[in-house]
Amino acid sequence: MGDAHDSSRGRDDKAKGGGWKREEAGEGVARGQPRDASRATHKDGDTDSPVPANMAVPRERRACGAEVTQPEVRPRLRGLGARCRGWRTVSGAMPRAAGLGRAAALGPLLAAHVVAAIEPISVGIALGAASALTGYLSYTDLYCRFAECCREEQRLNASALKLELEEKLFGQHLATEVILKALTGFKNNKNPKKPLTLSLHGWAGTGKNFVSQIVAENLHSKGLKSNFVHLFVSTLHFPHEQHIKLYQDQLQGWIRGNVSACASSVFIFDEMDKLHPGVIDAIKPFLDYYEQVDGVSYRKAIFMFLSNAGGDLITKTALDFWRAGRKREDIQLKDLEPVLSVGVFNNKHSGLWRSGLIDRNLIDYFIPFLPLEYRHVKMCVRAEMRARGSAVDEDIVTRVAEEMTFFPKGEKIYSDKGCKTVQSRLDFH
Repeated sequence: MGDAHDSSRGRDDKAKGGGWKREEAGEGVARGQPRDASRATHKDGDTDSPVPANMAVPRERRACGAEVTQPEVRPRLRGLGARCRGWRTVSGAMPRAAGLGRAAALGPLLAAHVVAAIEPISVGIALGAASALTGYLSYTDLYCRFAECCREEQRLNASALKLELEEKLFGQHLATEVILKALTGFKNNKNPKKPLTLSLHGWAGTGKNFVSQIVAENLHSKGLKSNFVHLFVSTLHFPHEQHIKLYQDQLQGWIRGNVSACASSVFIFDEMDKLHPGVIDAIKPFLDYYEQVDGVSYRKAIFMFLSNAGGDLITKTALDFWRAGRKREDIQLKDLEPVLSVGVFNNKHSGLWRSGLIDRNLIDYFIPFLPLEYRHVKMCVRAEMRARGSAVDEDIVTRVAEEMTFFPKGEKIYSDKGCKTVQSRLDFH
């Protein structure tokens, strides 16, 4: 849905520029510019070309220390994972040596508010004593109740993910099946050989963004608002072709720092079809079959690419099935994935044009999102009405669906905007 129906999950977070973690808006063209973004520092400590006026430089959050602006990621975060292996938090670094003392002090304070009705003094003393006895682990558990922690070994609730995809994503049997199997298999593997890399393709309004939200929420409880989920929007974060080298360096530093802080970080790249060719190849070493790159392992990270590129190839296949009298549910991944990977590789506007990611077979799955039919649009309208707390009125459902435009001209089978404009159209009824 999302595109197909993103009513129940934050209205299209891309407009908020969700990828980079920002400070308050600066005085540059773009919001989120750090106070001094005039020079970018690279791994050798030298200064590079000026950061573009409208380039939102991200803010890195370290698991075991203060915040670090993105250009400083390389020199200051290397090896962070080794120092923070026992527990990882976003802020409020607590050195292990002081863990016992602080646990004893913090325990009574927190417990007093929670269980004051029982007996504050006794419970506080008990909690402090338990913290002192169990030491580091009990303090970690206590801390993570009040702050977001990176739980790398947390298992994926496959049943919950399956139910959410089946109930909220309409007309996308291939995407539901492939994403569920890919994520389940990857998260159940304690020693993956490479990061999981998914490339989602299809016309606007078919559900790509919505699926990325569902995946983020099932991997990290705060979803797209999590400090371990990072959304990049090509037109916002990489707008200028003349700054490709700078973008590559910044992207490498940002990913390296965040994976050092949380090995199970999720990176989402939206509008890949608008990304300048070559930018994404900067992360190729991180997606390859390396145990470590500069002391950092990327094998538990997840990368998702969202693109409109290949939508014409997907529509052609779906239309061929329809004209042959075959159900869309009969379309299998093998009918589309080979054509899709070749088409995207040769498409100058795909963001993956002649990319080493495809050439080296580093993208695990090319996932097609099929064009939505009239019946799917009606499903989107009903879901949006329920999300607004309104009773479903079938007359309104029909009127909204009939206001949409469909193609091809003769048959009028598929919505040309998917479910993308359902919310705004429903406002008029």
